[in-house]
Amino acid sequence: MKRAAKAPPPAAVAARPGLPGLRAWAAVAVGGLIGTELRYGAGVVFPEIPGTVPWTTLVINVLGSFVLAALTTVWIARPKTAFWLRAGLGPGLLGSFTTFSAVVFTIDQQLRGGFPAVGLAYLGLSLVLGLGAAAAGWKAGKAVADLSGGAS
Repeated sequence: MKRAAKAPPPAAVAARPGLPGLRAWAAVAVGGLIGTELRYGAGVVFPEIPGTVPWTTLVINVLGSFVLAALTTVWIARPKTAFWLRAGLGPGLLGSFTTFSAVVFTIDQQLRGGFPAVGLAYLGLSLVLGLGAAAAGWKAGKAVADLSGGAS
């Protein structure tokens, strides 16, 4: 007669390579909540006007590109940074603060509202400024890592 295999205790499951632990999931959830609220708050404080470039969404996404690139560069130099912290700040907070779906939704709204030039201008600005911000974030992160003695 075969014995049924016992399930590993929860601590052993979290410790297996490739599986994030409960702390990482919680950090992503908390970071996601904070990022969503920050994005919502920015939209309330700086509402976007139909037919104009959606500056609030553009600034949010460009700022997020810069911060994520800077943090990622620092984390590469410091690979021992806690996974839960990286997960909470990266995909959690910044992932919910900046979203590609907001870009697509905003462009769709501009096109449906009869403002195709504004939609195309916004798309171009998002791409150029987002990539520029990511490059600047990489340089800033590298400078921070170099100053603090991290590997390059």
